[in-house]
Amino acid sequence: MTETVAVIMPAYRAQDTIGSSVASVLAQSYPHFQLLIVSDDGVDYAELLAKQGIADKRILQLSSGVVGGGASAARNLALEASSAPYVAILDADDRFKPEKLARALAALADHAIVSTALDVMSDSFVHLRHVAMGRDRLVKAGAHKWLNLSMDSMIVWDRRRTDGRYDTTISNMTDLELLLQLYRGVPQSWHLGTPLHDYIKRSSSMSNGANVAAGMIASKNVILARVEAGYYGLPEEDAVEIARFLRISLEAEKLYGDALAAQPGLLFEDHLEPMLGRS
Repeated sequence: MTETVAVIMPAYRAQDTIGSSVASVLAQSYPHFQLLIVSDDGVDYAELLAKQGIADKRILQLSSGVVGGGASAARNLALEASSAPYVAILDADDRFKPEKLARALAALADHAIVSTALDVMSDSFVHLRHVAMGRDRLVKAGAHKWLNLSMDSMIVWDRRRTDGRYDTTISNMTDLELLLQLYRGVPQSWHLGTPLHDYIKRSSSMSNGANVAAGMIASKNVILARVEAGYYGLPEEDAVEIARFLRISLEAEKLYGDALAAQPGLLFEDHLEPMLGRS
């Protein structure tokens, strides 16, 4: 396969992290990609990367034209700017394993959406845990979150078979909201159980600050209401399972602050997983 995959990377105050993220794309064994970096803070990231010795004709820098317009708007801008048939998402502080694109593109020959297991790491790249590691498998929309209980930007999809745009009206959980849009077209995906995506847990995302918690709860409630109203057009059995996951996750949000105070450094995934097992 030689078709191009667009790697979408919004960048906001990413000066300290973007170098390793971009390097992980350039290190891919699959060479047919276009990396679209969308500056959402006025920073010339092409110049910054060049000073680090990173330059490649496959890198295209775009600008949102504002400061802090949000990752969703930045990603949408890149999606409109690229005509590549395949899309992968990478935040400017996360990384791909070298075989991420090759494995995902091979699977896209038979499937419209591919997810991968995660290697969850600290901001100093210390391994914390894996998520969704195991055998490769077909996953229905209703089962996805029960397997991939953490973030959802590890997906790669075929825009010719299903597509969507990021919702700029919600502050959090936009990766899941986009995935539910993609499931409208094909209500199942292929999951690669090998950890091929480094998900970096920043200390700010583990602090359970009031604004973070409130944003997560509000966004999950919006998505839950949409699922229950049939907004995504999913089969009823899938909608039921997504809603059940979201309700448990909302309960976990309410309890996480106290759990984190009792066990500093507790990952939300480690807090949530036992609650899912008891459901």
